[in-house]
Amino acid sequence: MKAIPVDLNRIKGAWEGRISGCQLGKPVELLSMIKGQNAPADYLKENDAWPLRDYVPAGEDDLVKLLGIKSCKGHITRSEPDDDINYTVLALMMLEEHGLELSTATVAVSWLRLLPAGYTFTAERAAYRTLLNITEAPHAIVGLPPGFDLSECANNEWSEWIGAQIRADMYGWVCPGRPELAADLARRDASLSHTGEGIHGAAFIAALAAAIPASNSIAEAIDAAIVEVPEGSAAAKAVVFGRSLEGKSDAVDQLHERYKDMSPVHTINNLALVVWGILSGENDFSAAIGDTVAAGWDTDCNGATVGGLWGLTGKTIPRQWTDPWNETVAVNISGVGELALGDLVDRTVAVAKRL
Repeated sequence: MKAIPVDLNRIKGAWEGRISGCQLGKPVELLSMIKGQNAPADYLKENDAWPLRDYVPAGEDDLVKLLGIKSCKGHITRSEPDDDINYTVLALMMLEEHGLELSTATVAVSWLRLLPAGYTFTAERAAYRTLLNITEAPHAIVGLPPGFDLSECANNEWSEWIGAQIRADMYGWVCPGRPELAADLARRDASLSHTGEGIHGAAFIAALAAAIPASNSIAEAIDAAIVEVPEGSAAAKAVVFGRSLEGKSDAVDQLHERYKDMSPVHTINNLALVVWGILSGENDFSAAIGDTVAAGWDTDCNGATVGGLWGLTGKTIPRQWTDPWNETVAVNISGVGELALGDLVDRTVAVAKRL
């Protein structure tokens, strides 16, 4: 595979798809985590939203009201803050500052300067806690060496959960046709908080995002991306399994059965789901993100990942998904607040041209 010029329309599609998929999954995220993997589907059926082909309706469930009412159909005015979008914007900012000199140490500095600790979770929060407890102050202020081995930050019980995978997309967006470079950048970021399969999942998603614009199909892009994952790893097996479910009516049941003992926010089960979702909905954006979110587990993360990957195909995303949030993107990054979609697209294209 050869590097190709960045395409503004694909980058715009990636942002639109990622944001729309994230907002779609946001209202039902807690249902899956607290009530079980079938809870999102149960809620959607009870509220006449099955199959899911539009934003989630605002029903009576307290968990939906608690986390996602502003992302429900009829209540959306902007893309509400979410860690999935925070990390995509943060990756863009880090690449603007460091380019190919990005390292795990510069990621650590960026977290301390820009990422509020209260908006980090599981592995990221554990890594952040280690940074705060051990790192020397000049590291955060002027970027001097941290004074300890940063791999200590990844020594946590959640290091193979989904956090690194949701931070990886941008590295693929800015490396069209260069999946190896995209995966390498994703690993540098992921290594601050994750190990093993957590890093492999991130590398695969970044590589897939880089490969899609240079491929004739999602399947061809997966062939290019899986090279970046160790053969025989759980991540590689998840990709193969997700692919094997394309077009099968019982795909979600098979996913749920295979990974029934795994956390709903683990890398591996969600990676298999993402692969199935993007393949099965390759020609229908609404089906791609709708079926992915309805399947449960980490609904906003998976909706965002599938949506962003779909947008990179260059196909048009229906306006029913983009109009409600008015090209306005809110984030929890220090000093940022709200961003305009057009500005994010232009900045992403500019980074891609420099790399």
